[in-house]
Amino acid sequence: MDRHEVVLLHGQPGSGADWQQVIALLPPELHAVPVDRPGYGTSRQPAGGFACNARAVLAELDARGIDRAVLVGHSYGGGVALSAARLAPGRVEAVVLLASVGPGCLTGWDRLLAAPVAGEVCALAAWWLTPWLARARLACITRRQRRPMAAHEHVNWQIWGSARHDHGPVWRTFLTEQRAMVHELGDLTASLPGITQPVLLVADPADTLVPVRATERLAELL
Repeated sequence: MDRHEVVLLHGQPGSGADWQQVIALLPPELHAVPVDRPGYGTSRQPAGGFACNARAVLAELDARGIDRAVLVGHSYGGGVALSAARLAPGRVEAVVLLASVGPGCLTGWDRLLAAPVAGEVCALAAWWLTPWLARARLACITRRQRRPMAAHEHVNWQIWGSARHDHGPVWRTFLTEQRAMVHELGDLTASLPGITQPVLLVADPADTLVPVRATERLAELL
């Protein structure tokens, strides 16, 4: 049986462990490789934008002896997967994007985080408050099982709810990535027509974190 390497790229914040429930559902011919992106989980690499993350993913493939792989990216990880596909097309067999960032995904919040001083203040305040808000949201979801939230959004809130306010390096990683996204998204968008690998796009119109218009624009440009 041929084995296909599938590299799983988490969103922000998060870690490779976020994929555990997904990995349990994959068939045996798919070898899942969840990775911790720079600045998250066990990674000791400094945080950066899409290109920085893409180089880290390719280095991870080298370290594991993987020549080619399917890249699966969720949210910010989708931008990383696309960047890697453009940077090293021979190493990326295909791309799967789950509620991926893309053209049209930026909000006023994203631009505020990219601003000097105001970005640090807002990111730090959000990092203190978000875990409690997310846990309250999860409790609300649990109480209304008859009308469950979309599964991927439920997982998003689980990730935020498990975040600890004293993880200083993680909130700095989050801020670094947000700023990089504002500055790099234009270049990533311009590179999309050059991506020749098969790309599968998955999104939920009810997603409240990454607007579905980003996936629609990706579909138009790829």
